[in-house]
Amino acid sequence: MAAFGAALGLVLAPPALALQPLDDGALSRVAGGDGFNFNLQDFSLSGKLSFTYTSPAGASLKFGDLAISRSDDPDHSFDDPYSLWIERRGGGLADMVVLSQPLNTAGLQRWQFAGDLSVNASDLTHDLGALVLQDLAFYGGGLQLSTPTQADVSTGIGFGLSLRAELGALVLRPLGRVNASEELRLSGLRLGAVDANGQFTHQPWALADVTTQPGLLRAITDEKGPALQLLVDWNTTADGAPRAGLAIDNIRFTSPVTGVTDLGSSRIGSMQINFVDIRLRPGS
Repeated sequence: MAAFGAALGLVLAPPALALQPLDDGALSRVAGGDGFNFNLQDFSLSGKLSFTYTSPAGASLKFGDLAISRSDDPDHSFDDPYSLWIERRGGGLADMVVLSQPLNTAGLQRWQFAGDLSVNASDLTHDLGALVLQDLAFYGGGLQLSTPTQADVSTGIGFGLSLRAELGALVLRPLGRVNASEELRLSGLRLGAVDANGQFTHQPWALADVTTQPGLLRAITDEKGPALQLLVDWNTTADGAPRAGLAIDNIRFTSPVTGVTDLGSSRIGSMQINFVDIRLRPGS
């Protein structure tokens, strides 16, 4: 009967009105929906992709021949996606675009990364070796983007960033990415939020937050000339800036001359970002 009633309703429904153009007033009242979800199943990228910074004097630093890939969690391809949406804030604050990462509770979504470093100066090119990241896993967190929150700022991008990550190994190889006879290896890295006792809470660390500790990226001109400013402002909550911990299970150098030098483990029990103002200038 329910199906019959629905069909009868469709038959007896009045004809739809023709589409009408909306004026500016109507468009300004349109609200966004829920956004959308997506995944990066079987993602990989490799080839001659490179990033090069060239100074005004002509010297350049190149990071190239990038190779990036990600393993997947086949049991959670659709119920644990990336999410992109527009979030409304009250109090007259601007909306923000939010990109959240998968929770990745099983830890099966892991990234592999490699790239070659070189520098060119006075028409001479010198290879600096390779940077290799092995088994990089992100657990939740994400990125917020909005207009600047600072009262005296009208240009640039306001942002928030939260992160919880584990890295199997960070490796610097001066003889190339596949030559492990000489390398600096940091193994078992963990970064995330900690409690008052310095214990990991298994939650992302909020390096910046659009509402409570806004980040800012903008081009400025100060007393020293033009610059690209990266700012993380003071935290406005009663508890202060969120705390994070960093743990490294092992640090070691390998050399064909001296063999293996094992420096053991390292740990930062608690750290905060209270205020940051970095200004990058041409040629600096």
